[in-house]
Amino acid sequence: MSTRPRTLAVSLAVVGVLASTVPVAQAAHHDGAPRCGGRGVDAGAPIRYRSDVVIKAPLSTVWKLQTDVERWPSWQPPVISAERLDPGRLEKGSRFRWTTPAPATPTTPATTLAITSTVRELRHHDCILWSGPAIGEGLRIDEGVHLWTFRKVRGGVHVHTEETWSGAQVEADVPTATAALGAGLEAWLRDLKSTAEARLTNRP
Repeated sequence: MSTRPRTLAVSLAVVGVLASTVPVAQAAHHDGAPRCGGRGVDAGAPIRYRSDVVIKAPLSTVWKLQTDVERWPSWQPPVISAERLDPGRLEKGSRFRWTTPAPATPTTPATTLAITSTVRELRHHDCILWSGPAIGEGLRIDEGVHLWTFRKVRGGVHVHTEETWSGAQVEADVPTATAALGAGLEAWLRDLKSTAEARLTNRP
């Protein structure tokens, strides 16, 4: 039996894993709220999660993996499909649509979420912020806002991510929604780290 449905991200970010408990390990607090071009996640959203990882790979490799949206399914098992909705390089104003399954919970059915994301800010090799709704049969997140920042450190790249959700359905059960968000972001970071570091190891 595949474990894929249990590790899904909801990010508008990537959706999935509507777990019943909040993940134990959350990121340490930063000095001030992280921003991209002066913008960050939704400060008023009741559902939020943040985490960090250090990836032992070049910044260019990590950035390429994260911003080559159409290739997400090749290294992120939770992403079923991903497509750009406009041509050219990913930049502020770019839109993309991706899908991921969400398993059933006591209050929502199993479904496939279609996530339409718009890039709100992007600084090359520095940060990216996108937002948009996630909609499936019987499940809806009105707005997810997802921030990523990338910083060179000794031996690699420090990656910070945080995301917020809002909407009546997910706000009706904040602990379950927060658990789902946290599980999804942690899975995303693990996949990003393992893929980037494997590329460095396999480089001739």
